[in-house]
Parts: sequence; C-alpha cells; structure tokens
Amino acid sequence: MTYHPTQTYHRRGFLQLGAYSALAATLNGTRAGRSLAAADAPNRIQSCILVMHYGGPSHLDTWDMKPRAPAEIRGEFKPIATNVPGRFVCEHLPRMARIVDQVALIRSMHHPMTNHNSAMYEALAGRLPEGGDIDVLPADRARDGPSYGSAISYLAEKGEFPRPQLPLTHVALPHVMHNVVDLAGQTAGFLGSRYDPLQLTSDPNDPNFRVDALELPDHISPERLTARKGLLSRMQSSDAAQDSRVMRAYGDRAYELLQSPAVRQAFDIHIEPDLVRDRYGRHKFGQSMLLARRLVESGVPFINVNDKQYNGQRANWDSHTSNFPRHQELLPAMDQGLSALIEDLDQRGLLESTLVISMGEFGRSPKINGNAGRDHWPQCYHVLLSGGGVEGGSMFGSSDRIGAFPEENPVAPGDLAATLFWRFGIDPSHEIHDAFGRPFRLATGQPLKSLFAGA
Repeated sequence: MTYHPTQTYHRRGFLQLGAYSALAATLNGTRAGRSLAAADAPNRIQSCILVMHYGGPSHLDTWDMKPRAPAEIRGEFKPIATNVPGRFVCEHLPRMARIVDQVALIRSMHHPMTNHNSAMYEALAGRLPEGGDIDVLPADRARDGPSYGSAISYLAEKGEFPRPQLPLTHVALPHVMHNVVDLAGQTAGFLGSRYDPLQLTSDPNDPNFRVDALELPDHISPERLTARKGLLSRMQSSDAAQDSRVMRAYGDRAYELLQSPAVRQAFDIHIEPDLVRDRYGRHKFGQSMLLARRLVESGVPFINVNDKQYNGQRANWDSHTSNFPRHQELLPAMDQGLSALIEDLDQRGLLESTLVISMGEFGRSPKINGNAGRDHWPQCYHVLLSGGGVEGGSMFGSSDRIGAFPEENPVAPGDLAATLFWRFGIDPSHEIHDAFGRPFRLATGQPLKSLFAGA
C-alpha cells in the first residue's frame, strides 16, 4: 500500500495497517535514551508550538510599523502603545499590546524564496529547497528535509531525545496547508513517513469535533483489537524483510495510541470550561490554539498550528489586493488566540518550558501596490517568540527605515531552526541521514542565544 500523508483510510483491513500508518508515524520508540544536550542550553524546553500564518502577514502593518515613512509605505493602520515603554504595535493587536513584556521580536528575518511553496518549505524545514524558488513545489520524500517536529520524532525513536509522557511526539493541526499541492515542509521528508506528524484535518471549533482516527469503530472492541494485533504479530514473525519490520512498528505504535485514554483525553477540547473557550475565541484559530495548549499540558513536545483554510484564497494573509481590509479581518482572531495562549500557558506554569513561535513564510512589500495591496517580500520580515526562556520585551535585529531590508543582525530560517533545537537541548550540528545514508545537519544556522535569559 502506498502511503500518502494526507490520504484518509478506512479502518477495515486492519491487517494491512494502512489505516494506522499516519497515526504511528509520530510515535517515538521504547528507549528513553540519552539527550543530545547542548552544554550551554539553560533550562531546556519541553514543548514548542509553531504557529504558521500562511500567506505572509505584513510586518509593516503588525509588529514593525513605520509611522514616519511616506503614506505609500506606512499604510492605513495606526500604532498603539504597549506595556513596554517605547514599543508600539498595530491598533488591531490590542490584546497582544498588553503582553509585549512576554514577547521577543525578530525584525530582520530574510531569505531568497519569493513564492509561497518554496518559502514555506524553507520556513518549516529551515533549509533551502533543492528545487529552488518555484511557484509550485510539491513535497518530495527523497529530497525534502524534515519538519522540526519530525526531526524530534526521529531522534526520539533513536533514543537521542527523551520519551514524552504520551505515546505521541508531533501533532499538526487543524489542516494540511495546500497551494495547488500540499506544501513541502509539513512531513518527515527523507527520514520516512513513520516520523510524519499526527495530522488533524478537522475544525476544533466544530461542536462535533473529534479525532476519528483515535476512536475504534463500534464493531471492534478493545479485546478484538488485541486479538487482531496478536494475529498480525504471528503472521509477521517469520518475515524479516525491512518493509515488514517497518509495518510491524507502525502496528505496535498505532495499537499504543488506540489503547491510550490519555491521548483521547488530550484531544477532548469539549471538557474545557466555556469561559476558557470564549477567552481563546470561538473560531478555528482560537480553538486550535486552545487544543495546542492541551497537547502541551499532556506532554507532547512539538505542535504545528497552521493558520490557513485548506481552500479559499481569502482565508489567508496573501494580500496582493485590499491589504488593509484583509488584515483587519484576520488580525482580531490572531490577536485573541495568540494572546490567550501565552497568558494561559503563563498562568499554568507552562510558559517557561514552552517556546511559542508565530510567523509567516515571508512579509509584505514596503510599497503599497496599485491594488491597495502589498506583495510577497522575503527580503525582510518578522518572527515573534514567547516563552521558552526568551527575554520578554526584547528585540533582535532591525529593519531599515521603510522595512525593506535588515539593517542590523540579519537572521535566516536556518538560524531560527538552530535556536529551536538548541532550546530543546539538542545540538543543531547533529547529523541526520537520508535513505542513502547521506549526512545532513539538523540546522544550518546558529542559535540566537542573546534572546534568552541566562544564555
């Protein structure tokens, strides 16, 4: 059976294990193993939530405003004061303005990828795509580097990263990001499909939200599942082929997931009080952020939250036309959901051990175009960090007077990748290998240590 990470399978045909490959892909192995500890990583984090705002929010209209620039640059939005003296943000981020002292801002991100698909791959994998800067960059198992969470799943199975509390290492929600094709950078790439995330494809704001893949069908009892697992094990015991070993591992891990009440409880967003759900916002983005918090609380190391509808061009940040109405429509949900996540993690004592990253694949052009929009702009954009030991209220790097290019301390996606792994206590220079045994560094850049307290 050919596995595709976004394909939906029926549960019948359990002996083929196809229905459970996607589930099993993110489980780590049975060994706790040693940590690839970077000796100078203070108080390593336990979890990371990476929030990806597909389409590229405008840095000039959110976190790096230029109120003194000409009108064709500064745009329509007004800056407002924050709880950090001298710091200002967009008027449509009032909730975030109250917690800027818990946020660090990188204002000098840049890379050469001008198209969504290639830029998204670089942002999510931290490396340049071998196919170059092309408009449609389909995922390529043989060549693509792994997503960050998939790399951690791989290290966990190798015994080189501590086993999480749940039999689950990496979750992506609430949908696969798609632009003509499923975007590269969302899977384990050359590490193999067994390290793909557990991918959710339903809306946590739906009153009937559930993760069907974690539920046994009515006609299969837990006892019957155990019997089927035993039968499968006996059938495979005489087959030492690599494919058989891999599928056996899928089956064992899928069984562990299906038998875990703690996993099902982690995804049961319906048990959250109405006040908490209202605080995050009764919309897809807000409830996705709440679900991410539940997964952190349950011990899942890496969660991707994809802020893009599967279909519908107006449901993302790609504002070539009507930039300001588009941002005015999308900013309130981001403001509510992101601020609630940071505050909630803090109140629960989880913010220090959880790194929250909020970013797009690039920014928007400084000059407003003839359609009142801003175009793709990877030459300079922003990334927001919170928790994980960051120095709240700090900034790294700066853009020039119109937000066109980095002025100080330029940062590449590889540097952000190195920072992320370093905060997990993993040496960014550690080598991983593709199916041909070729070595690759986990991250090509250097950690931004000055952003973190005590580093």
